[in-house]
Amino acid sequence: MKYRLGIDVGGTNTDAVILTPDDMVVAKTKTPVTRDVVSSIRDAVRAVLKDSELPADAISHAMLGTTQVTNAIIERQRLNPVGMIRIGAPATLAVPPLTGWPASLKEMVQRASIMVRGGHEFDGRPMAPLGLNDIRRFLDENAHTLSSIAVTAVFSPVNAEHELAVRDLIGDEYPHLTVSLSHEIGSVGLLERENATVLNAAVAEVASMAANAFEDALREVGVEAALFFAQNDGTLMAMDYALRYPILTVACGPTNSMRGAAFLSRLDDAVIIDVGGTSSDIGMIRGGFPRQSSLAVEVGGVRTNFRMPDLIALGLGGGSRVRESEERVTVGPDSVGYRIIEEAQVFGGDVLTFTDVAVGQKKAHIGHRNPTVSQDLSERAYREALRIIEEGIDRMKTSAEPVPLIAVGGGSALLPDRLEGVSEVIRPLHFDVANAIGAAIAQVSGRVDRIYAMTGRSRDQVIQDAIATAQADAVRAGADRNTLEIIEVEEIPLAYLPSNASRVRITVAGQLAGDPL
Repeated sequence: MKYRLGIDVGGTNTDAVILTPDDMVVAKTKTPVTRDVVSSIRDAVRAVLKDSELPADAISHAMLGTTQVTNAIIERQRLNPVGMIRIGAPATLAVPPLTGWPASLKEMVQRASIMVRGGHEFDGRPMAPLGLNDIRRFLDENAHTLSSIAVTAVFSPVNAEHELAVRDLIGDEYPHLTVSLSHEIGSVGLLERENATVLNAAVAEVASMAANAFEDALREVGVEAALFFAQNDGTLMAMDYALRYPILTVACGPTNSMRGAAFLSRLDDAVIIDVGGTSSDIGMIRGGFPRQSSLAVEVGGVRTNFRMPDLIALGLGGGSRVRESEERVTVGPDSVGYRIIEEAQVFGGDVLTFTDVAVGQKKAHIGHRNPTVSQDLSERAYREALRIIEEGIDRMKTSAEPVPLIAVGGGSALLPDRLEGVSEVIRPLHFDVANAIGAAIAQVSGRVDRIYAMTGRSRDQVIQDAIATAQADAVRAGADRNTLEIIEVEEIPLAYLPSNASRVRITVAGQLAGDPL
């Protein structure tokens, strides 16, 4: 019998679980995150192997959810400089690349850029010949100072011919450069798609280091398994796919929690709250998968349009600091994080945290010491924390009607059994490691989001073409073609464009190729 290993590295803890082929939990653990991350992964894997009494070679698949790419963008660290090629002149010269980026991030990422002729119309017709010679001169001048190139062409999600031509040029003549193509990452909308592509190129080295650390940590404990990364739509991608599209791991942590919550509760439609040590994330599942955001999403202050779950992030967690002033009591957004076991009052420290307040209110039984907090302050702080959470739930809901709330994450034990706007609070078995379970049970997906000209083709032909494209994407990501199912079909007629055009979105998902199931 072969087993799955799910790992999720958060801001406070690294969680790990081992599941049987029929998705039963064999062992689980939570270990504090370490500065180097590798040692916390290694320690967590050793702990679950010991608890399960399984040999390391019993693990056939290992899945990792990590915040390293997200943190690199937010913290402006370990980003590599990017060469930017925009194909679409003269129509796209008015707004240069990285317009609207935060200065601190733009300074780290921007190295060289060029805007050349080329690109296509919305229906796939060429807009201008591709300026390949200009691109070659640009690369001759700058390739020695770069490691990553981001290529963005006008309407490339409709016709990617020019982006692919640039990829082939770079592969033949500048093989040391990694290439990110916008039609593989973002949706329609040139500037947002370009932003997402540049970010993807900027985190290529961070992703490579994370992948190597994951492999090294598992190798040290004797696990030789097929490795996968969790992505932000609740599904998985193979290691080589993750190295090509690392930006898709952004927000995978809360997405893992939502998938794990849906699996553990056996509910397909509900609001989810994942309460960690540092923060809480609120989202909604529809059909067992996270509801995707329909709006452009900011990542590290940059406006993008690649797929992202619809989330509300709250600066409230178990380690959130509680402060009292003459006017009010505040809970968070700053937190003691992974130092909670040293600094929180219930663990012998001297910092008043949300955990201490919940224990003082007898809503939780954690630690080995009673907190030194007055009943009045405890009540006010706990009431303020609930106000923040209830307000977040109301913002996520689509109607005023009460909805079920699935509470997961280690910090969710601090919440009461009743909340305003919620029909019931559900804490399923193993709620504390729902994120790692979500990674372990995830499928592999493929997605297409592009504009199709309907002239000369039937609607069924267009939909079937889009489905085939999404299926091919899923197989490249590591899915077994024979298990693929259609998860989402959306068609939006675009009356403002000629040729009877429509925007079509298709998502498919299936089991891992070679999965023991």
